[in-house]
Amino acid sequence: MSPRRRHAGSARRAAARDAARASDVDTNVTVRRIESGDLYVRVNTIGETGERPFVLVPGIGVSSDYFERLAPNLNEFGPVHALDLPGFAGVPHPGHALTIREYADLVGAAIDGLGLTDPIVVGHSMGTQIVADLAARRRDLSTVVLIGPVINPAERHVLTQAWRFAQAAWHEPGRVKFLALSAYVLCGVRWFSRILPKMMTYPIEDHLPRITADTLVIRGEHDAVAPRDWVRRVGELLPASRLWEMPGAAHSVMHAHAEEVAKLCVEHAQQPIASDEGAELHHYEHASDGDESDDFSPSAADFVTAVGARLRSTVATLRGDDAALAKAKTDHAESMQAAFDRRQAEKAAAGDEPDDGPHIEPTDARL
Repeated sequence: MSPRRRHAGSARRAAARDAARASDVDTNVTVRRIESGDLYVRVNTIGETGERPFVLVPGIGVSSDYFERLAPNLNEFGPVHALDLPGFAGVPHPGHALTIREYADLVGAAIDGLGLTDPIVVGHSMGTQIVADLAARRRDLSTVVLIGPVINPAERHVLTQAWRFAQAAWHEPGRVKFLALSAYVLCGVRWFSRILPKMMTYPIEDHLPRITADTLVIRGEHDAVAPRDWVRRVGELLPASRLWEMPGAAHSVMHAHAEEVAKLCVEHAQQPIASDEGAELHHYEHASDGDESDDFSPSAADFVTAVGARLRSTVATLRGDDAALAKAKTDHAESMQAAFDRRQAEKAAAGDEPDDGPHIEPTDARL
């Protein structure tokens, strides 16, 4: 048998394995509210079983949709709870601007309200401040992930950060830009401008040394918001840390490089830090180029379903209809999974090796 035919046979077998696993992928999204005083956190969940649960905390202005690609990858390891916080994603906010500490208390209340024991808590952007504040006070949290930590104290100025954000945004996929813009519209300029000073002035560097949890820090190569020197400083301040940089990625590294980020998170959870690595920054080898067209091949029906689901999700959010929101999110997840499965079949037909993901299996092997 020729090498080409052997390769094609391997591709077909891999495609069959992917198809079998895809049939078990949980695309069902549930939505619930965890109340704390007069406020509540909206919790979007996929999966019910697994080794350990994940709690995902987004950044300023955006919604849990930012984790739409990361969540199903992590779900191969455990249930995933992506949070929408007051003032963002249509969740009502109080009359006063919430501080980072108040947001952290709400995340803690959500963890307790869900009955979670030692979840892996993942924060992105301003979410890293929220997670850091919570982890510094709760020693029952043993595993934390900070993606694109902010704010670099050497650049704690609004105009500077706006420029850094623009630099990073240049390298973001179009899908991320769409998610960000739509989320900012829903958040509104008024609430965003009230929370921005809280984020800008929060001294995350003062809280990092008090975090006892094993902490994974991830940045994208082109993330000007979380520059390399600042991330190394974060590693120095943390008592137990691992630092990784993703080639080709920007601030929202967990979207275009969801599979790689998920693998880092799972490996981090499975292998406690024996000794602090300090400022050592690892570079992820063999990362994808972040081109979503290489992972997804939506049909016209998939596209229509996804667009319709997104519109219904917006309407349900504005109406406060959690049941309709869960249905819309589930339909969107199913359309994404169908597009992924189709792309893997196309790769197999072309004799190329299909991807192992976006869904992954837990492994103890080093990447």
